[in-house]
Amino acid sequence: MIKKGEIVYGRITNIIGYGAFVKVGDYDGLIHISEFSDNYVKKIDDYVAVGQIVKLKVLDVDEENKKLKLSYKVIHRRRGVKSEVPKFIIGFKSLEKQIPIFIEEQMSKKKITNSIKR
Repeated sequence: MIKKGEIVYGRITNIIGYGAFVKVGDYDGLIHISEFSDNYVKKIDDYVAVGQIVKLKVLDVDEENKKLKLSYKVIHRRRGVKSEVPKFIIGFKSLEKQIPIFIEEQMSKKKITNSIKR
């Protein structure tokens, strides 16, 4: 009899878009896609493969139907930074300073196109 919170080993039997099915003894289990990582999971195949035996934590047990809800991320959590925060340099230039630069750029473009036409 498997209990909630237990650590178990199971064999991945099938992978579908929303999760992976696992066989743990007499029980059938599901690892929902949200239980693979705290980050966005594009492909479950990046974490497990069919036939692989994995260590999992039991989140819930339906003893009557012999079904388990399992978590991969609780056991295999990667330590460290989840992701890097992008660094943006935000600068403000007044319109008063930008207009002459814009006009100069436009005038030089016109000179180039006028000289090409001649």
